[in-house]
Amino acid sequence: MSPHRRISAALVGLLVLVTIGWLGRHALTEPAGSPSSNRPAAVTSTAGLPVRSLSQLPPQVGQEWQLIQHGGPFRYRQDGVVFGNREKHLPPRQSGYYHEYTVPTPGAPDRSARRLITGGAAELYYTGDHYVSFVVVDPQR
Repeated sequence: MSPHRRISAALVGLLVLVTIGWLGRHALTEPAGSPSSNRPAAVTSTAGLPVRSLSQLPPQVGQEWQLIQHGGPFRYRQDGVVFGNREKHLPPRQSGYYHEYTVPTPGAPDRSARRLITGGAAELYYTGDHYVSFVVVDPQR
């Protein structure tokens, strides 16, 4: 294969991977059966993140929130560990401020990508795409 064909094949492969990643990200963050046009507009929090009511998120988020409030029992030994905020999507805080919990994904063979993050000042965040994006969760709604 000539060098030009190899470069062309690599570029096409890269384009395919980027497209799959983009589609996959949006598929993970959209609740099943709920087109985004039917979703109420998000309010923005002071942290610059969208705010969603607990009722707008998958039902497993509410179930995990109940477990967190009652101290467990948790499904995974990693639940409750310190979340380092290495991606810096959440407001910067000292180490140990944030803790993460797995939100089960029905049919997934592992922990999957969904997490609830708690903050020391009664903050609650959700990511459906393994820390790529977050929403502030309003558990009162």
